[in-house]
Amino acid sequence: MIRHLIIFFLCLGSFGGYSQDTSRFTFPIELDEVVIQDKGFDIQSFIRRVKNDTTFYKAFRSLRVTSYSATNDIKVYDKKGKVKASLYSKTRQTASKGCRSMQTLEEKVTGDFYKRNKQYRYYTAELYAYLFFTQGTVCGENDIVAGYLNQRGKGQIEKSKGQLKQLIFNPGAKIKGIPGMGDKAAIFEPDQAKRYDFKVYQETYDGVECYVFRAVPKKGQEGKVVYDELTTWFRKTDYSIVARDYTLSFSTAAYDFKVRMKVRTRQVGKKLLPTRIDYDGNWHVFTQDRERVKFTAVFSY
Repeated sequence: MIRHLIIFFLCLGSFGGYSQDTSRFTFPIELDEVVIQDKGFDIQSFIRRVKNDTTFYKAFRSLRVTSYSATNDIKVYDKKGKVKASLYSKTRQTASKGCRSMQTLEEKVTGDFYKRNKQYRYYTAELYAYLFFTQGTVCGENDIVAGYLNQRGKGQIEKSKGQLKQLIFNPGAKIKGIPGMGDKAAIFEPDQAKRYDFKVYQETYDGVECYVFRAVPKKGQEGKVVYDELTTWFRKTDYSIVARDYTLSFSTAAYDFKVRMKVRTRQVGKKLLPTRIDYDGNWHVFTQDRERVKFTAVFSY
C-alpha cells in the first residue's frame, strides 16, 4: 500500500518546495529581453528561489486553518475512455481556534467508486480524500512551514507520510525508494540538468505581473527524464507562486505513469490559497489494475 501511495504522490508532486541547496546553477538559461533589461533581476538568486520556495507549500498548509467551500469532481475511466465510476460532491470546511471540521453538502456517486464498506476502491480517490477531506474534528492545526517537512512521526506509516510530503513539496529533489527511478527527478542536479532546456521570461498572468520559469526536455531526451514540462508563474512583487503547470511520466517493468496537472492560487486577505487543481493521470503498479483518473478541485473562500 505504501508503495502505491508513493507512486501516486510522485505523480501529484512538485506543488512547491523546501530545500537548503544554495549552490550555483551553471547550466544555460534562456532569458527574454524584458528579463535581461530588468536591473533588479539576478538569475542565480531567482533559481535559488525556485529551488527553495515555500509559498506553494504554505498555501496548501493554510487550507488547514481556513474556512472554505469546495467542489470535488473525480472521474475514473476504463481503457476505452468511458467513465466507469465517479464522485461529485460539494463540501464546506469550517475552521476556528485551531480546529477544523467538514460538512458534505451534496454527493453524487456512480459505478463502483466505493467498496461495500464505503472505503475508496481507487487509490487516487483515497489519496484525494487524504489531502482534501476532513473526517470528524481535527485540532491543533497551524500553517507553519518552517521545519515541518523534516518532521518524522513514529511508525512506518508516519515515516512514509513524511517521505510523501517531500515528494509533493520539494520539486527537483532526489527521490529515494522509487525503484528504477534513481535521481531522475532531480532536475537541478548536473546529470539531469543537462537534459533540459530552461527558460525565464516575464508574463502577465490573470492580471498579475510574473516571472515565469519553464523546464522542458531537450530534443532527443524525451522519455529519458521524469518532467516532460515544469512551468511556474512567480508573482514579481514577492515571488509567491500563483500558478504551476507540469507533466510527469516514467516507465519501468514494475510501474508506469503519465500525469498532467495544473494548480492555481490567489491572494485571499493576507494568505495565498489554492483555488483550482486539475489532474489527469494514467498510472499502473505491477499486480494492481491500471487507474485512469481525472479530477478537478475548486476552492472558494
